[in-house]
This record gives sequence, C-alpha cells and structure tokens, in this order.
Amino acid sequence: MKTRKFVLSEKEMPEHWYNITASMTNKPLPPLHPGTLQPIGPEALAPLFPMELIKQEVTSEKWVEIPDEVRDLYAIWRPTPLYRAYELEKVLDTPAKIYYKYEGVSPAGSHKPNTAIPQAYYNKQEGVKRITTETGAGQWGSALSFACQHFGIECEVYMVKVSYDSKPYRKLMMNTWGAKVHSSPTNHTQAGRSILDMDPNSPGSLGIAISEAIERAASDEHTKYALGSVLNHVLLHQTIVGQEAVKQMEMAGDMPDIVVAPFGGGSNFAGISFPFLRLNLEEGKHIRCIAAEPASCPKLTRGVFRYDFGDTVGMTPLLPMYTLGHNFVPAPIHAGGLRYHGAGVIVSQLLKDKLIEARSHDQLECFQAGVLFAKAEGIIPAPEASHAIATVIQEAIAAKISGESKTILFNLCGHGHFDMQSYEDYFANKLVKHEVTAEDIADSLSKLTTPEIA
Repeated sequence: MKTRKFVLSEKEMPEHWYNITASMTNKPLPPLHPGTLQPIGPEALAPLFPMELIKQEVTSEKWVEIPDEVRDLYAIWRPTPLYRAYELEKVLDTPAKIYYKYEGVSPAGSHKPNTAIPQAYYNKQEGVKRITTETGAGQWGSALSFACQHFGIECEVYMVKVSYDSKPYRKLMMNTWGAKVHSSPTNHTQAGRSILDMDPNSPGSLGIAISEAIERAASDEHTKYALGSVLNHVLLHQTIVGQEAVKQMEMAGDMPDIVVAPFGGGSNFAGISFPFLRLNLEEGKHIRCIAAEPASCPKLTRGVFRYDFGDTVGMTPLLPMYTLGHNFVPAPIHAGGLRYHGAGVIVSQLLKDKLIEARSHDQLECFQAGVLFAKAEGIIPAPEASHAIATVIQEAIAAKISGESKTILFNLCGHGHFDMQSYEDYFANKLVKHEVTAEDIADSLSKLTTPEIA
C-alpha cells in the first residue's frame, strides 16, 4: 500500500521559528523614514506594534523561541499533514514526484493563523485592547479574528471591497469570531475618503486597506495594528510550515528539488521555502524555490526593486522591495490575497540576489489548474493556492519532456470552501484572462517619487 500521508506528532512540532536573515550573506537594506530618508530604528514602529514583535522584526538571532502558550494553540491543528499527490502525478503522466503541505486544516482554513496567534499573544501581553488590520480575500482577517477572540482583544478588519462583495462567508466567519468588518475603502478614515474622492467606485486594494487600518491604530493609544504578510516578523512565524515539511520529507525518504508557493506579500512563500533555503545557504543544497504570482499583479516578475511605501496613502516607512508602485490598483481577480503591489523586504533581497525564482500566471490558467487538482486529489484549493498548482503543473510537464525524475513540493495554503463563487464564475465563463499591460505598469511606476536603489 502506498504511503500518501506523512504526519508528525505534537511533540515533533518545532519549538523555534527560523530567521533566514541570519543565514543571508547580503542582509536586507534598512527601512527609511519617508521625511528624512534616514534608516529608522525600532522606536519608529512602537505606535503600531508591541515591543516583542518589533524585536522580532529586527532580530539577528537565527532561532526565535515559540512561547508555550502559542505552541499549545498551534496544537489545535499543527503539525499539519504532508501528502504525496499520487493521483495528480498519474493525471499528468509525469515522472516527477509531487508532494504538498496542507495548511487548510487550521480553524480559519489557511496558513494565516500561524502568525495571527503569536501576534495576538504578544499584543495581549502588553495589554492592548484592540487590533486593526486589513484583509484581501479574507483568510488573514479570519485568522486574526479567531486569534483575537481567544485572547479577548477587539478586532477591526478593513476588507478589500471586491472581496467583501464576492466572499460574504469569509466576512461572516470574522463576525462569528466577534470582529467588526468594513468594506474598504470606507468613509471612516481620511485615507478611505481620499480614495473615494478620486474614484467612488474603487474596488479597493490591500494597499488602501492597510492605510485605513494603520490610520485607525495610530489615532488610538489603546489600539495596535497587525499585518498578515510582508513584514519580517510575519514571515518568521510562518517558517513553522517549512520546518515541519523538512521533517516530513525526511520521513518520506525524499527531499524536494523544487519548492513552490503562491506569492502575495511573502508569508506563504516564506513559510514553506525559507527552511529549505537554509539548506542551500548553509549546507550547499541546490533546491529551487519558486514564488507563483498573478499576471495581473506581477511585482516579482515585472516590478522594480526600489524603496516604496507598503501602503497606498504613504503611512508606512519606506521599504526596499520589488514593487509596481504603491498607487497601483490590481484588477479585481478572485485571488484577493495576492492583490498587493509590493513584496516583502526579505523575499525582495533573495530575488535580487537570484537565490529564488518567480513566475506569473493568469487567473484562467490558475482555475484550470485548481480544478484539475481538485479532481485528482479531492481538495478544492483556494484561488491563491491554485497559482502554486499552476507552477507545479508546468514543472511536472517539463520533467516529463526531459525525462528527469524531479521531486516537487508545494504549499497548499488553504481550501476554497468559501471561494465557491469564484469557481461558479469560472465554470460560467465569466472570468477573463488578464495580464497587466506594460503601459499600466510604466504609468504606475512613473508616479513614484521614492528613493531608487543603486
């Protein structure tokens, strides 16, 4: 009988998060103050984040201990299973071996609670009463709502309008866990009003929602802000995924040649890839790590590496990132969690140094890949996860053509049970193949006045 599922015990759950910057020869450039253009210190982040998270944001330590209370909550669903995708291999008629790490077993149905729980925990430790945040497709907002409910913290979520309208059940998940959810852009903030003045029918974007959530947090001393991707401490928390996967691949008697994950701001990709990149950086392995992004929001494959704001209005420090420009508003594709203009600082540096790869896919190709996977393996993937599947299919077909037996691992970051409207639109031929034009990218980048990087 074939072994399809590789499961770790609770005792084998990692006790530390992995900080990849400790292993990098070229460290990421520092964030800058937008006024002085000088590197900012940890004190600049104090109005928005609790001090323990700020320490994690700037730490040079390789291993950061996971608090016992966080590990106890992780144990509700962690360690997550790793599967060998025999049926997908058969459908693709490929010599490649395909594995996937399934994060959809969490209470929120995605990988996002891996950072939501520690963020809520550290806020609770400092007596924070309320946390504001943004969410694209709703996975992050759901995760933070779940975490805040456990720790008795109020949660206020600014959900990108296009997803607020198309994914009502994710909003209801957040409401069930006690969160207040707003369709962004709103009239509740100056940031939202400024966007609506320019475009009353704005579909919203993660950059806009971030601006609104930060504004709300900055205006109340009892409120802090939480981000679901991009920042170093968020990527740090997600490395529990890849650390488990390393152990599970060893359990399977295998090791990936290729690791793939969807890419929005970086938490998903970092979570599974960074522990494998450590093997490259420290042990001389040659594992290819590929970030799969939407063709409608291709910052890694078609953006520029320069300092830019992490939000639309310009309330964050300037971050060294691959970006399409903070004013860029992506097309309203169903993979709402990937509609972000920029990439995390660490991932951007890794790409600049050619230590990782990036690839883009249009949404029709992704839904086709998602449906193929669902028919083969039984799990309906979230639209975000289908981007990784599209890359996996390409690599599996390439292995078939070359005759090489490659081992491919990808992060199935969440299920699509609350995204069925998007599948209905796909089956009804309502979705269009969309790729942002060179003119649109050039127009967005031309508006940047932020510092270039030599």
